[in-house]
Amino acid sequence: MIYPSIDKLVTAVGSKYLLVNVVSKRVKQIEATHRYQLDESEYKSKKNIGRALEEVSKGLIHLKEN
Repeated sequence: MIYPSIDKLVTAVGSKYLLVNVVSKRVKQIEATHRYQLDESEYKSKKNIGRALEEVSKGLIHLKEN
């Protein structure tokens, strides 16, 4: 089973399209700064894309409405 589940993520963000964009931007930030919102031992995933998805799942990424 994939963690976190896509259903939970889409509910948190609103749409799959927006989820892809948010996660993509967060992965680029992680790769550029090497800064995480959680302690590295708290992540289940070893890859940055999985870590970005976990941050969305836990509500650590907030979206601004334009």
